Amino acid sequence: MKPLSGSITDQAPADPAATEDMLASQPIGYWSGLAHEAVTRHLRDAMARIDVTQPQYWVLNRVTGGPTAPSREEVIAQLTPLAGGPREIPRVIDQLLHRGWLRTDAGQNLHLTDAGEAVRLRLRGLVTELRAEVHRGISDEEYVAALKVLRTMIANVQGDGAS
Repeated sequence: MKPLSGSITDQAPADPAATEDMLASQPIGYWSGLAHEAVTRHLRDAMARIDVTQPQYWVLNRVTGGPTAPSREEVIAQLTPLAGGPREIPRVIDQLLHRGWLRTDAGQNLHLTDAGEAVRLRLRGLVTELRAEVHRGISDEEYVAALKVLRTMIANVQGDGAS
């Protein structure tokens, strides 16, 4: 497909069978959406086989990931934008407390138990294996370039509207 004028490429309809010479005209929303769905489904299916959810992994990582133990409210505030609604992260915290993977201290801050840390480490290994699978055939340089492009596209549409 030839550019309309200058360096602007015409937007073609989404085509899963698009050949390499047609990719420049393909809609990013379609392809980034497919990638998101496929990778997320693959990750969640693998986690389900060991009876863990992706949001549970997020919480385990967040609780262990800072210099101080976070409060329930801090974890909820940080992770809710990633979750499937405002009730998901509070529900996950309750599940992890029930499983004995989290505990609270006198100040109501959250901490991993030994069992929670063991699960987190197991999940980290699983996620590392899955990442290698997803990234097979893609160099770190190519991956970084793809993320830079996506960041630029996000900035282009989330700008101040002056463009």
